[in-house]
Amino acid sequence: MSQKMKQETLRQRNTIAEIAAKAGVSIPTVSRVLNNRPDVAQATREKVERIIKESGFVRSRAASVLRNGSSGIVDLVLPDIDNIYCLEIIRGVEEVLERTGLRMALTTTHHETQGERRWLAKVADKATDGAILLLTEGHSSRLDTLQHLKIPFVVIDHLGELGPDVPSVGATNWAGGRAATEHLLSLGHRRIAVIGGPVKFQCSVDRIAGYRSALEQAGVPFDPSLVRIGSFKQQAGYEQTQALLSLPHPPTAIFAGSDLQAVGAYSALRARGVAVPEEVSVIGFDDIMIAPMISPALTTVRQPLTEMGRIATTMLLRLIDGEPLDSIRVELPTTLVVRESCTSPTLTL
Repeated sequence: MSQKMKQETLRQRNTIAEIAAKAGVSIPTVSRVLNNRPDVAQATREKVERIIKESGFVRSRAASVLRNGSSGIVDLVLPDIDNIYCLEIIRGVEEVLERTGLRMALTTTHHETQGERRWLAKVADKATDGAILLLTEGHSSRLDTLQHLKIPFVVIDHLGELGPDVPSVGATNWAGGRAATEHLLSLGHRRIAVIGGPVKFQCSVDRIAGYRSALEQAGVPFDPSLVRIGSFKQQAGYEQTQALLSLPHPPTAIFAGSDLQAVGAYSALRARGVAVPEEVSVIGFDDIMIAPMISPALTTVRQPLTEMGRIATTMLLRLIDGEPLDSIRVELPTTLVVRESCTSPTLTL
């Protein structure tokens, strides 16, 4: 860094300290306002903005991006962008980064650990300010590498066990699975099937655990034949629903582990001439944008995907600035969204 740039950075730091003193807030708070960060109370933001304007302070995005050798880039690493789930998270990340001088670099790993390793090789020279990660299973070694390189990161919707020092954002999958099952039980269903995602994914394990807890609480015997495991893709919903319909005693309701699985379940039921919800009720998980658009509109458990992207990005920005997090693990609540795909059982297949 040139002597002139050093002097400019020092002058701005002194000015920021003066603004913080006048506003009665911390220097990091002034920094967050200057960078248009969302994690500042509106009243505080307005007060700091007023003092900034009165002081004649000139914001220098170039100076902030160049400080400490910053790349000005935040990496978002996803398994793919072929599904709406990932697109919702991208939206949340973009919304927060648009308020800063940072750019997003998007990498897709195609569900391959080798893809994650290739990305790591590219950023090993710290060619990133930080990363937001949706990784495949067995990713502890990659996280260890990032920690060793001192690259800040936040994991979204972790697919396995994380260490106590790994920042992450997820949703209340167990509670969501229980809420979905309780809704079907309240309608009078007793033969309730569940289509889960891969058991190596913690979110899938938690949703099925919530399902089992609701059955136990209602005194409904657990039937292993009603538990089907597949991917979270539409094809898995189709195939597993076909298998369920072939049972000697098919279910009267299906809890799908994702909305895409639920779409596949719809296709399988219609292929068999089974009406939704009159003959079989279907409930999904995620509440992606297609859920209210399909017919009948899908009852589902809303997972706040866009908000997960926003929160993860906000957490990462704090880590980049060297600020402590209020919590290492953030779990956002899931909520049941009742639409038209569930009703009381009236017919027997």
